[in-house]
Amino acid sequence: MRIYKMTATFGKLEHETLVLEPGLNVIEAPNEWGKTTWCAFLITMLYGLDTRTKTTKAALADKEKYMPWSGSPMAGRIDLNWNGRDITLERSTKGRTPLGVFRAYETESGLAVPELTAANCGQLLLGVEQSVFRRTGFIRQSDLPVTQDDALRRRLNALVTTGDETGDSDRLASELKDLKNRCRYNRSGLLPQAESRRKELEDRLAELESLELQSRKLKERLGEVKSWSKALENHREALRYAAEESDAVRVAQARDFRDRAEREMTALEQTCAKQPAREVIERKISAIEAYREDLAACQTEESEMIHRPELPVPPEQFRGMTLEQAEKMVSEDCRQYGRLTHAKTHLIFWLLALILLLLCVPAVLRAETVIGAGMGGLGVLLLILGIREKRLRNRKTEELWEKYGSQSTDSWKGKLKAYREEKQAYEQALLEYRVVRGDLDIKKTFLQKQREALFGGQQPEAVLGVWMKMRKTWDAYDAACQEYRRAEQYLEAMQAMAKSGAKLPEMEDVLTYTAEETENLLVQAGEEQHRLQNRLGQYQGRMEALGDASELMGEIRTVDQRIRRLEDTYAALTLALDTLAQARQELQRKFAPRIAARTQELMSKMTAGRYDRLRLREDLSLLAGAGQEEILHEVLWRSDGTIDQLYLSLRLAVAEELIPEAPLILDDTFVRFDDRRLKAALEILREEAQRRQVILFTCQSREKECCGE
Repeated sequence: MRIYKMTATFGKLEHETLVLEPGLNVIEAPNEWGKTTWCAFLITMLYGLDTRTKTTKAALADKEKYMPWSGSPMAGRIDLNWNGRDITLERSTKGRTPLGVFRAYETESGLAVPELTAANCGQLLLGVEQSVFRRTGFIRQSDLPVTQDDALRRRLNALVTTGDETGDSDRLASELKDLKNRCRYNRSGLLPQAESRRKELEDRLAELESLELQSRKLKERLGEVKSWSKALENHREALRYAAEESDAVRVAQARDFRDRAEREMTALEQTCAKQPAREVIERKISAIEAYREDLAACQTEESEMIHRPELPVPPEQFRGMTLEQAEKMVSEDCRQYGRLTHAKTHLIFWLLALILLLLCVPAVLRAETVIGAGMGGLGVLLLILGIREKRLRNRKTEELWEKYGSQSTDSWKGKLKAYREEKQAYEQALLEYRVVRGDLDIKKTFLQKQREALFGGQQPEAVLGVWMKMRKTWDAYDAACQEYRRAEQYLEAMQAMAKSGAKLPEMEDVLTYTAEETENLLVQAGEEQHRLQNRLGQYQGRMEALGDASELMGEIRTVDQRIRRLEDTYAALTLALDTLAQARQELQRKFAPRIAARTQELMSKMTAGRYDRLRLREDLSLLAGAGQEEILHEVLWRSDGTIDQLYLSLRLAVAEELIPEAPLILDDTFVRFDDRRLKAALEILREEAQRRQVILFTCQSREKECCGE
């Protein structure tokens, strides 16, 4: 396939056209020119735009990343040659689906190319699926290492094992595996289903046999219960026949019992007619009992009543005084004590005496004897009066201390306060005592009047005994009436129970149960018979649902035959898969080195023969050896540029095998190549360009310089 030109409204490209030549196309352009966008456009035009991909934090979906910057609808066109025919591919946007409209037609005539559709266009033109082309013919520097996927693995496996890319061996293995899985896959498949059906049938058959056994036991038990019920019914008839003979005796006894009760009731009725009515007796007894309860309560209250409070003894200094007098005396004494302790009259006398004595000395010295003597005598007199006044005050103070036994007026007032509180407490207690005593006296007076009204001059116990005796007579009469009614009812019951016409039992009666026990046993037997019949009906219904045992056994034999056939088929499929796998492994040992040999040849050309040994693993990872290295190392041991060259060689080798006629697209593939190896790689591409179209996008000028442009 050869591409003539591409026209795109895609991402930053707005109606841009890229014209391509046969052979090697080196397109040099700066960063952000749109090289990667042209590559994405070509892949999208061939394989379509995946609108199901969602944008993530790590990457934008293509439908958003390549939405035209101008806001125009996404569209594109490619003119190419395929199998000698000039064909135009167009994709445009209609509605909300980008590039959802596809057309493929012959460029000159405009006739449609029906074999090319939106879904299969890329695979028919390039010969491989999109994932395979991205790993072979579409080579970017960012993803040079070849990663495996199912489509690439299938094509490579078919190529190295059978020599063609039809994938017949893979399809055969897949079909065999599908058939094997249809036979048995985990718990699904025909074999597990058949085994499950057999298990179901066996369980039903086992349940049916168990139900038949239990049904037989139930029928046996039901026969026993019916026989037991018949024996009980025969015993009941025997008891009825025996009871009929004693009915007349029981009726006569019941009549005698009724007559005695009637006579006793009549006698007590006559006695009660001679005494007060029952209501009067009850009221009298209730009144007497209430009086006795009130009297006992009054006596209890009197025994528990507090004693009359005693008058508190006043302190010695307050004896013979009322509380008011004591308060007045303490108040006067406190004021007098205050005057005595704060009076300073003796100091005045002493000061005047000292002044006069001091003044008399100068007078004597001046020969004023009379004046000096007079002043001295007056000073001495004042001194004597001061001493006398102090002694008098001290004596009165000591008298007050002795009177109250303390030198603190607070103590005097405290004694008065304590005396006052005792006095008040006494008066309060006396008041309470008088109130309680008055209430109690009133109650005793009322009880005395009540006693006279109830008993007169008689003793209460004697009067109560008389009334109690009359009440007992009434109680006896009531009991006799009840006894008479019971006797009457018993007589009526005996007369009703008395039956005639009972028949002799049909069978010999060997049971010894009473009539009540017999009835209980018959009820129990009937209930058990009902339960057994219900359970037997349930078992029979379940047995009908399970089906016939012979039919189940026949179906089990049929399922067993099917299981044996499926097991034989499963074993045959397993053997076929194992044989095919062995054959493929044998073929792979023969043909797998072909790609490895071509990769080694290309790598040797790029490195001027430095890397002459190479091994390809099944996952398409490489081991390489250079120069005198004794062992092969993984590519991670090599420099970044060498790694790019190793994987470029592998991609070119795989592309030669899988897409020999499809164009090769390279996007900044040689960024980490040195000049020498770059020239060798371009030389390889020139050789490749003689067989197919090669499109090389680059942001550097080295490629064109090496190509001599």
